[in-house]
Amino acid sequence: QVQLVESGGGLVQTGESLRLSCAASGIPLSISTIGWYRQVPGKQRELVARIISGGNTNYADSLKGRFTISKDNARNTAYLQMNGLKTEDTAVYRCYAIHPVSKGEYWGRGTQVTVSS
Repeated sequence: QVQLVESGGGLVQTGESLRLSCAASGIPLSISTIGWYRQVPGKQRELVARIISGGNTNYADSLKGRFTISKDNARNTAYLQMNGLKTEDTAVYRCYAIHPVSKGEYWGRGTQVTVSS
């Protein structure tokens, strides 16, 4: 059974940083595509960043330079480092993974990030 569990969200002020974690079980992140989306009520879900199974990373253009995605294969955990947070970064952040063989797509429940001015 595949599980993705996010943590690290919270309430911060503008300019501060947060690091989100996505702990995976039942799926090997070392060879899977892993990424983060964010969702604001009433708005379309937005891709934040992802690491494709081959190792390439993609970022939303508006977030390049502030957000960094990484993963620790030994811990089977992905991270999203978010620096210089802005109020518009407020959202629920969810991680997802795509199994390299079955191509099954799996999602975590999300973690709330709130940035106040």
